[in-house]
Amino acid sequence: MHYRPLGRTGLFVSELCFGAMTFGGEGYWKNIGQQGQAEADALVGRCLDAGINFFDTANVYSYGQSEELLGKALAQKRSQVVLATKVRGRMGPGQNETGLSRYHIFDSVHASLKRLGTDHIDLLQIHGYDVATPLEETLRALDDLVRQGKVRYLGASNLAAWQLMKALGLSDHRGLSRFESLQAYYSIAGRDLERELVPLMKDQQVGLMVWSPLAGGFLSGKYRRNAEGPEGARRTTFDFPPVDRERAYNAIDVMDEVAKETGTTVARVALAWLLHQPHVTTVILGAKTQAQLEDNLAASELRLSPEQLAKLDAVSKLPPEYPGWMVERQNADRLPPAR
Repeated sequence: MHYRPLGRTGLFVSELCFGAMTFGGEGYWKNIGQQGQAEADALVGRCLDAGINFFDTANVYSYGQSEELLGKALAQKRSQVVLATKVRGRMGPGQNETGLSRYHIFDSVHASLKRLGTDHIDLLQIHGYDVATPLEETLRALDDLVRQGKVRYLGASNLAAWQLMKALGLSDHRGLSRFESLQAYYSIAGRDLERELVPLMKDQQVGLMVWSPLAGGFLSGKYRRNAEGPEGARRTTFDFPPVDRERAYNAIDVMDEVAKETGTTVARVALAWLLHQPHVTTVILGAKTQAQLEDNLAASELRLSPEQLAKLDAVSKLPPEYPGWMVERQNADRLPPAR
């Protein structure tokens, strides 16, 4: 296993992170996974054996069950891992049981600590933007939790570039703890964040945590242009995240070629491609079975050749979009020639 610093911090995390969204299966979340404690213990144990030291969940996953199951699975190894969770989602019917107000953040974190069975959260992430709460209120509440020792680092998820930059600017101006990471959807079938977010994260030294690296199972190898996947597969009941299927199928065709050349699988190639991107800190695995987990773990050791990377980049490249193409055109003579 390889380890990378989280953003500009001195905290090193494994380049593969285990995501516990499939733990629990309460209500809406049963479409994603229904792993109980025995399955959680086995999957977490295998990750620990493989060198993974980074585990991610959220309070809203199965309405707290995921945190409870993950906390118990990590109970004997808590001091050796980096534990991340999230706040924002609705945790009850009340007006203030959702969002990023100081009220909801404090209540949620105290509940998460109890469910996780720990006295601190290593990385607390806001799970999205809250249009109803002033950003400064959110940032001050998060900073207070850091100062109290209940949280060690802060991160964000699912933010637009302007929202992330505004938050970083406010934190810097007010002397508040800042977001050190962004958890975002990214895959070879969905490279949208390369337009604005990746340049911002590089400039501001914000780490990138990738969620749904297999595009909700679409890049698992089960789907082909003329085969929509086996019955019971996740995409047949939960078609998310959105995918441009024609572009994705084109990428799968090339990944299939690379998988045959390397003696691996399409899923492993999709994960390895992400691990070759310099702006990626860690890729979150959402494996539901030991077989899936073993294949995913092997992506850490798969080295793609420059030729293979070039083919994968070409087939999945984003179409030009303004103002990107104008910036590139105007700066063509401002960069030193490639060596």
